[in-house]
Amino acid sequence: MTDASAPHYQEPGWFTKHVFNLTVALFTRMGLSVWGSRVLEVKGRTSGEPRRVPVNLLTVDGTQYLVAPRGETQWVRNIRVAGGGDLILGRRRQSIKVTELTDADKPPILRAYLKRWKAEVGVFFDGVDANSSPEELDRIAPRHPVFRIA
Repeated sequence: MTDASAPHYQEPGWFTKHVFNLTVALFTRMGLSVWGSRVLEVKGRTSGEPRRVPVNLLTVDGTQYLVAPRGETQWVRNIRVAGGGDLILGRRRQSIKVTELTDADKPPILRAYLKRWKAEVGVFFDGVDANSSPEELDRIAPRHPVFRIA
C-alpha cells in the first residue's frame, strides 16, 4: 500500500500525452467540448508564461470543480500560486478564481468525478470508483487535488 498523504503524480503514457490529450485539446480549441472538456490556461509559477492543458470541468449541484486525477501535476502547482486562470472552449474564455478543497471535503466531488469519467481516468484512483465506500474515497483524497471554481 502506498502512502496516501505523500505528494503523488502519475505521469501520462505516450498515447495519452501525444495523441489523446492533443486530440481533446484540438477539439476543445475548436469549440467542441468532449464530456465537459476545457483548456485550462494558467500562468507558470516560475516563468510567468501561460501554460495550457486539457481538463475535465465537473459541475456538482451548480458548482464547478477541477479535479487532478494524476495528482500533483504542473497545472496544480501553477494554479495554487496563481489562484486562478482561464477556461477556454473555442473562442470563449472564462476567467476563474479557485479555492482548493480540504481532504475532508473531497469525497463527494471525487465520487461524482469518477461516476462521470471513470472510463477515462479510473486507472489513476487505485481501484476506487464511484461505488466505493466513503472510507476508500477518504483514503485517496489526499492524492487528488480538487479546486472549487468561484
